[in-house]
Amino acid sequence: MHFQVKDTQVGIIGGTRGMGRWFADFLKSHGCRVHVSGRTTGMTAAEMAGCCQVIVVSVPIGVTGDVIAQVGPLLGTEHLLMDLTSLKAEPVEAMLRFSTAEVIGCHPLFGPQVASPEGLHIVLCPVRTKKWLPWLRDALERGGASVIETTPEKHDEMMAVVQGLNHVNTIMMGMVLSKIAAPLSQLDPFTTPIFAAKTKIVEKILMDNPLLHAEIICANPNMKRIIEIYEQTIGEIKAPILQNDAEEFTNLMQKAGACLWPPGTE
Repeated sequence: MHFQVKDTQVGIIGGTRGMGRWFADFLKSHGCRVHVSGRTTGMTAAEMAGCCQVIVVSVPIGVTGDVIAQVGPLLGTEHLLMDLTSLKAEPVEAMLRFSTAEVIGCHPLFGPQVASPEGLHIVLCPVRTKKWLPWLRDALERGGASVIETTPEKHDEMMAVVQGLNHVNTIMMGMVLSKIAAPLSQLDPFTTPIFAAKTKIVEKILMDNPLLHAEIICANPNMKRIIEIYEQTIGEIKAPILQNDAEEFTNLMQKAGACLWPPGTE
């Protein structure tokens, strides 16, 4: 059975802000009837399960499992249960354990500030689904998104690099700056465009919902290896820097560049 997007009622737990609100607006624009709930507003989980065919969990990582445990048992095999969190293995495992519904993990690889997903990536982890996967892919692809299907484990492995390493590096820069250049405004007369752009990212990570970024890093089991490599690499570059050995430092950079962009690749 292939459901038409516009014929579907969707309930989004955590749909009053962030990615939940973005997804609600996106589905509404494609003709879905969408119900949202927040911490103190909207339908209860039982009410959503009673009228909605699709339930989407879009709450902070730290409470995602608890919400899934609450709503999952209310759903039957005819339902679809989804999540929008930045990690997939644990939420997907919880959805499988606490419900008999079809289960798809979903992670839009962009923030709620974008107007359209056109040309942007959305990862799907379909682990127990037959009839609902075409519905979801159809909705996302009609919006212009590039949809990637993978396993929850592979997703989390990739996110340890794309989000985890990226955020750790940004946070490290911010923490170092806090020790040597606070307040940051004292550097304004000396700032380059690249430095200004980087410090804007640092400000966003440190000041705009830091718990979100902390959970993305700390809840991903693949970060252990990333942190070990990060620490090892700091040690590798420390010696040539302290010894004023620009030639060796250049060699290290060239080796890294050749690994990332092998000759003959575009």
